Amino acid sequence: MKTMGKKAAIRYARNERGPTLGYSEASGVRLLYEDGLAFKDLNKDGKLDRYEDWRLSPEERAKDLASKMTIEQIAGLMLYSSHQAIPGNLNWFPATYGGQFFEASGAAPGDLSDQQLSFVANDHIRHILITRIQDPATAALWNNNVQAYAESLGFGIPANNSSDPRHSSDTSKEFNAGAGGAISMWPESMGLAAAFDPAVARKFGEVAAKEYRALGLATALSPQVDIATDPRWYRFGMTFGEDPQLAADMARAYIDGFQTSEGEAEIADGWGCDSVNAMVKHWPGGGSGEAGRDAHFGYGKYAVYPGGNFDEHLVPFTEGAFRLAGKTGQASAIMPYYTISVGQDSKNGENVGNSYNEYLINDLLRGRYGYDGVVCTDWGITADEGEDISRLFPGGRCWGVEEGYSVAERHYKLIMAGVDQFGGNNEIGPVIEAYNIGARKHGESFMRLRFEQSAVRLLKNMFRLGLFENPYLEADVTTATVGQAEFMEAGYEAQLRSIVMLKNEGVLPVARKKTVYIPKRSLPADTDWMGMPIPPSESYPIHLDVVKKYFAVTDRPEEADFALVCIESPRSTKGYSKADAEAGGNGYVPISLQYAPYTAEYARETSLAGDARDVLNRSYKGKSVTVSNAGDLDAVLRTKRLMNGKPVVVSILLSNPAVLAEFEREADAIVAHFGVQDQAILDILSGGFEPQALLPFQLPASMKTVEEQLEDVPHDMEAYVDSVGHAYDFAYGLNWNGVIRDARTDKYAKK
Repeated sequence: MKTMGKKAAIRYARNERGPTLGYSEASGVRLLYEDGLAFKDLNKDGKLDRYEDWRLSPEERAKDLASKMTIEQIAGLMLYSSHQAIPGNLNWFPATYGGQFFEASGAAPGDLSDQQLSFVANDHIRHILITRIQDPATAALWNNNVQAYAESLGFGIPANNSSDPRHSSDTSKEFNAGAGGAISMWPESMGLAAAFDPAVARKFGEVAAKEYRALGLATALSPQVDIATDPRWYRFGMTFGEDPQLAADMARAYIDGFQTSEGEAEIADGWGCDSVNAMVKHWPGGGSGEAGRDAHFGYGKYAVYPGGNFDEHLVPFTEGAFRLAGKTGQASAIMPYYTISVGQDSKNGENVGNSYNEYLINDLLRGRYGYDGVVCTDWGITADEGEDISRLFPGGRCWGVEEGYSVAERHYKLIMAGVDQFGGNNEIGPVIEAYNIGARKHGESFMRLRFEQSAVRLLKNMFRLGLFENPYLEADVTTATVGQAEFMEAGYEAQLRSIVMLKNEGVLPVARKKTVYIPKRSLPADTDWMGMPIPPSESYPIHLDVVKKYFAVTDRPEEADFALVCIESPRSTKGYSKADAEAGGNGYVPISLQYAPYTAEYARETSLAGDARDVLNRSYKGKSVTVSNAGDLDAVLRTKRLMNGKPVVVSILLSNPAVLAEFEREADAIVAHFGVQDQAILDILSGGFEPQALLPFQLPASMKTVEEQLEDVPHDMEAYVDSVGHAYDFAYGLNWNGVIRDARTDKYAKK
């Protein structure tokens, strides 16, 4: 069934005492009737199978369908596609349409690519990860095309489309600028945590779920609930902070918001047409990488526990994701992290990536904590390791099983460890080979039952969302839903509630129409997460057209009433330098949280983990690094001199904690945020909203305390104390009256 240039024609049948059914004319599916009710004949056999009967429970339906599927079909269900953009020219690796790239193909943006047609039909993939989309209407058309295509094949199993978080703020937009178009804009997870109010996370989940479903997305690859116990970790700002109880409370609310359907949208047990499966990341916690290094890369594969604090990393899962307040009970899916949790396997003594570890998955997650939802690996962990450990691509992240295992044997080990699904794998072959390995060792019946076990878990997550009844969208409804004004306003309020005022020496709020001086921000050439080059730049760090709605703007400091310097937390190395390795070093370098050049005087003499494949001692003691945005510090100090005693306000985007000692005394006011629109910052500065957020982590006094803290232990740094005596500790923040002390600090602040 080819979809290029055509849109799937959808028919609907409405049951008075049941769900509305949607099906494609071209798929071959027809309706069956029983007791005056309509059902979809998904396998086109002319009779009502149990899995087609929407009156039965998701469990019954999933078991019936799993028992009918071939091993090849189940193997395809266990695959989770690589990243897909709509259309394919928006992807990192452009797709083809009829053998040509999108621009030359004549394809419509909502058409399926050659690669998508192939993996849906030939590899039986039904779980698809969506990245960029051209616009909501195109997403709806693509969804209908992929659903119609999937419906035409085999048992008519729909696609379970998914997304990583996609609600981050566009700094240049006003809160209602995306109404009817762009998705609503919210703070990052760290910003939600800064509100110290789970109701904010719950509201986000509710809104995001409605927008996801309107885009054809049924699974969210979120939330990331790892407690961020090492301040240097690249993914620090994507968490709910360092405190396990706050992270658990935010996770519970976030997941309840995503998964819960109410009223007419509810099908059963809280699940329904407004529900989105939440895939919680990353079991058993990825925030304790040695020296803050990240396990996407070979140099960061080890999570360490020098404080013996492994159990505390489980709290956001066991007390949050597995103990929901809503009727859905627990998160529907879990993703382990890439890391090797060193020394934590008390059964087999294996130091292998978390997904490969039978003790961590079967014994701990499924056994001790009774979790029976889907376990999906992180992306690309079965492919062979690349030759360059400093790059994300090419190569897989098969930590601990790099040698001695074929790709198929890695799949088999994962299956036997309790994993149901393989993230980023588009090819069915290795899964079939894994089945055959198991059949030879344990017999066909054993492996058949093991595959059906995973199939039931995966299918339940589709049945309870109503995808088998109607996976289709109406483009005009999608366009009206996504980014509607009500959702944008809720997101904007959350942004305001996420901004922390750290310092205010009688400067804020600034009266509107005062004149502000804003220095440009200069950044040198750099590389991004993917290793792609970033050109040097010099530009204003905040959009002046937005600023002018609040203040007069001048480029002459002597004319200004105050200055606004917008900076970011230090952009450091990620802990490894290929140049250092090529020069004869071990390659390992510090991750700095200060702007000035940093020498790791207080680092460990000997690393806690290493391997002979790389180097056993990964210490970087005595080595020096300079962050790429060292100019941010220069901008603050230079502006202080230029203003000649007039107030200087600093706005800092904190992706990681920063050593503010370098400039705090030179600032009259400091506000910190975690990714918001320019308008939100300006509403705080001008008094349109009183600051109420609190720090969801400590800000360190120095790099000495960063080096001396233990990677697995929260709240163990010396917090910075500013020039007026305020400690920038966990749960600290100011409002117009001073240090905030309320029910939130009573509950969460460390005594």
